[in-house]
Amino acid sequence: MQTDPNRPLGPLDGVRVIDLTSVVMGPLATRMLGDMGADVIRVENPGGDILRHYEPARSPGMSALAISMNRNKRSVVLDLKTDAGMRALHDLIATADVFITTMRRSALVRLGLDDASVRTIRPDVVYCVANGYGSNGPSADKAAYDDVIQAASGVSDLFTFSGGDPQLMPTIIADKVCGLHIVPAITAALYRRAMTGEGDSIEVPMAEVMASFNLIEHLGGLTFEPPIGPFSYARVTTPNRRPRRTRDGWVVILPYSTQNWRDFFEFVSRPELIDDARFADQRSRVANSDTLYGMLDDLVADFTTSELLDLCDARSIPAAAVMSLEDIAEDPHFAAVDLLHDDTHPTEGPYRVTRDPIRFDSRGDEQGLPHRHAPRLGEHTAEVLAEVGWKPEDLAALDTT
Repeated sequence: MQTDPNRPLGPLDGVRVIDLTSVVMGPLATRMLGDMGADVIRVENPGGDILRHYEPARSPGMSALAISMNRNKRSVVLDLKTDAGMRALHDLIATADVFITTMRRSALVRLGLDDASVRTIRPDVVYCVANGYGSNGPSADKAAYDDVIQAASGVSDLFTFSGGDPQLMPTIIADKVCGLHIVPAITAALYRRAMTGEGDSIEVPMAEVMASFNLIEHLGGLTFEPPIGPFSYARVTTPNRRPRRTRDGWVVILPYSTQNWRDFFEFVSRPELIDDARFADQRSRVANSDTLYGMLDDLVADFTTSELLDLCDARSIPAAAVMSLEDIAEDPHFAAVDLLHDDTHPTEGPYRVTRDPIRFDSRGDEQGLPHRHAPRLGEHTAEVLAEVGWKPEDLAALDTT
């Protein structure tokens, strides 16, 4: 796709990433590295990552998720069960700055792709393994996907704070949060390598990442020894924390500071609440979250959504209308920043791509837009291997059909 060879790709331009990841967590992380300019070489088996075969799709192997996750990458197909496939991978690793995988550790050892083995090929490589559980625990080699990690890390149990049963969030939050943790870890290791000349080994365990993520606010009284209260953060665990129905829709409104609440109570014609000791300051409001949040339904019910948002905007009170995913495409703010950008894929036709929301002044006017469309499976095998010395006649040994 690279229409302009002089176009600035981003701060990771010149970094080569060998990507042996699958599904969403790893591919999201490597997509972000590619968005920032890295040369990401996605290595898949001859059948392709399972993500390629999800629906919806216009053609086999090019699902909506594959198109999203594989942008700004080159696709190489290698059968790592063959000598030729493994030799090709070794040649690629020898040119790599980063090697990232979501394969289980036992498989990595069996294939000779564990940290020590990879480092014999490229001593200064940044090696990253991301999977379910940390290597120094008894669950180290257990299989894990997003749903399982939501259960294992306490995410599912958060729903019980609202009086319900444990549930799974209707988004792959563990995959995405852990993917977001991979990126700064790799970039930090690249910075260290630039300063010292030494590579590094990184482990991103999903269960630990998500448990830590949940305990940021919910460690609560267990922060102290002896404990001075239970797990949880009272303001967010009250069952009364929820969107509010207005006369014509739904809104989330969160007066936060003392002045926010004073302005809000005045607007809803409840000035007596301004001097109510239960709501006088942040500490008292948190202690009385159930009561305070329980009142909000009645306080906003007689107003339209726009009336409430106008008041909140005028007084700097955090608030937003509840939008559906479909609404995002039509929202004036998201439209102005071109979050959903229309493009044309060379084989899949017109499609919509989500612009990378991170902005770097150095990237120019087209920043955030893909510089490569998502490739078809194995599209760049010959091209990439030619860069590491393979001749056309050598490719026949791969037999990736």
